[in-house]
Amino acid sequence: QAQLVESGGGLVQPGGSLRLSCNASRIVFGLYTMGWYRQAPGKQRQLVASIRNDEFMYYADSVKGRFTISRDNAKKMVYLQINNLTPEDTAVYYCNAKWNSRDFWGQGTQVTVSS
Repeated sequence: QAQLVESGGGLVQPGGSLRLSCNASRIVFGLYTMGWYRQAPGKQRQLVASIRNDEFMYYADSVKGRFTISRDNAKKMVYLQINNLTPEDTAVYYCNAKWNSRDFWGQGTQVTVSS
C-alpha cells in the first residue's frame, strides 16, 4: 500500500511563507501526478496545485503567483512553497498521488495563518 507523509505545516503570520513536503513510498513515483489539495473548515477539499511526471504544472487561480509546486523523483518527494500567506490559506493541506485508477492520500498537515 502506498504511503504519503506530509510535513512542514504550522502557524504563520500573514505575509509569511511555508514549505510543505510530501514523502512518498511504495509507489513508482515517476509515474504519478502529484498534487496538493487543501480543505478549510466547513468547505470542500480543493486542488491547489499539481505536477505531472512530465513536469507540467497546474495551479488554482487563487494561488497563482504565490504557490510553487516541485518534485524530486529520485527522493520521491513533492514540495509546495507557499508565499505571502493570508488567513484564507488556513486549511489542512493534503498530498495526493494519481496514476490511472490509483489514487492515494496523505494524512494532511495543518496550516494556520493568523496574527
